[in-house]
Amino acid sequence: MLTFEQKTAILDSFPELERKDVSLGRVNYHFEGSAHEKKTVGYRFHPNGNGYVFAGLLGDYDTDDKGFVNVRDFTEEQLREIVEASIRSLAPGTGSSSKSPKPAQPAPSAAPGDETWTDGGDQELILKLEDETYFIYSGFSLEMAFETLEEAEEYLQEEGFSRK
Repeated sequence: MLTFEQKTAILDSFPELERKDVSLGRVNYHFEGSAHEKKTVGYRFHPNGNGYVFAGLLGDYDTDDKGFVNVRDFTEEQLREIVEASIRSLAPGTGSSSKSPKPAQPAPSAAPGDETWTDGGDQELILKLEDETYFIYSGFSLEMAFETLEEAEEYLQEEGFSRK
């Protein structure tokens, strides 16, 4: 396992990321150039070895309900790879101009706890709870954000969507 210092040195080596020292000796890394609401790439890197990287827009990792992967036991190569992929997934114009574009998809797969809503035709939206906010995604694009589940569901119903 990499040490805290090794992990933070790896994340510090990405000029796109801004280091933010938080409580209890933990460190977060933000990507201010993100094209999405989500700006946190590295989350709660702690001297005890724990740390998380956002992979919610990547299909290759098992993520928690907020889209993060625990990288406690990652090698240097694995950590660099997931951080690079996370930044690419959040960067503007990652569709057609990216070095390794992802195939076009109508919507990302819903994670456990997410809800898929459909208009009865070919359009699907994903309702996702992240950081105590309800987000509605169309594909990889954020459509709307709400403070309560009731507001989000009301919006979806008004727009002609129902739970799948």
